Amino acid sequence: MKEINLLPSNLLQIPSIVELQGWYAQSFKELCAYEGCEGTSSILQEFQKILGCHFKSVTQMWFKPWHKYFLDRFYMSRISLKMLMTQHMLLFERDGDEAQMGPNYTRVGCIETECKVRSVVMDAYNHASFLCEEYYHVAPDVNITLATNKEGNPPLEMVYPPQHLHHILFELFKNAMRAVVEKNKTGDIPDIEILIALGQHDITIKISDQGGGIPRSVTDHLFHYLFSTAPRPSMTPTKTPLAGYGYGLPLSRLYARYFHGDLILNSYDGYGTDAVVYLKTHTYEANELLPVFNKTSTKQYKASVPTADWTDPTSSINRHFHPHMFSTKSYTNKSTPPNPTDGDS
Repeated sequence: MKEINLLPSNLLQIPSIVELQGWYAQSFKELCAYEGCEGTSSILQEFQKILGCHFKSVTQMWFKPWHKYFLDRFYMSRISLKMLMTQHMLLFERDGDEAQMGPNYTRVGCIETECKVRSVVMDAYNHASFLCEEYYHVAPDVNITLATNKEGNPPLEMVYPPQHLHHILFELFKNAMRAVVEKNKTGDIPDIEILIALGQHDITIKISDQGGGIPRSVTDHLFHYLFSTAPRPSMTPTKTPLAGYGYGLPLSRLYARYFHGDLILNSYDGYGTDAVVYLKTHTYEANELLPVFNKTSTKQYKASVPTADWTDPTSSINRHFHPHMFSTKSYTNKSTPPNPTDGDS
């Protein structure tokens, strides 16, 4: 909440920002009333109402030209908040139901202790394929290759919230399918190649398409909010669009980085793109990455020298922001904040 107030004054007057601040203040007030209380069904219902209220801000904020630095920190905090509240509700809702779950139950709240990576990959592919066929009446097939240093090729499993991994892969599959189908409108559609590799420190998922690739001059903008290589969808589409809102990639990378993973893109103009997701193999390395609000983070909005303002100073996310882009000097009463999509298709 305090960091929101560091935004330029003209942005703070935008109705959706005012409404957002009201949601957070009201939710904090409501949660404080339950401090020290035991978990009951009425409290869980109140938590569910608060969680549902905050879901709305994601869809209401997408069209505002706010800056990447603030939005990265804001949305990472939201991911953490949703994770915390969902975990709390699931654990208390199932309290006393251990006998009904059975000995093979592997869920701890929303965390899967035996998350089967290949299964999540296929679920995300099938979900994206359904939308692609609905939109284009065709969808590319997929080939999966598993690479592991374990003997016998056992199922590749990890401790991870599957909904996070599904979110990341679903967005990547949508982008790959759109590129492949639109590039090959008159010929055979090449398959999407998937590589799942288990290493000593990382689990790597690579999604490779032959969708024509992206020019190098554009790749630096792919993780900017509101930027998209796809046309902007209608506000009232008759079919669910596969891309165009400009939030899929930056949010997917935040989900990957939340547990110290990452998401990178390697594009080959004229051929295709490799999207690579890195996840931690060991749970003791997969701790939360959260923004830290302090004097350093306050200065970041005006500082000329980048400094670390996340819980892990060594994380690559500390090297992916641009100073001065939130300086109030950039805005005047006679001008509007720059739109990051200006000049791009």
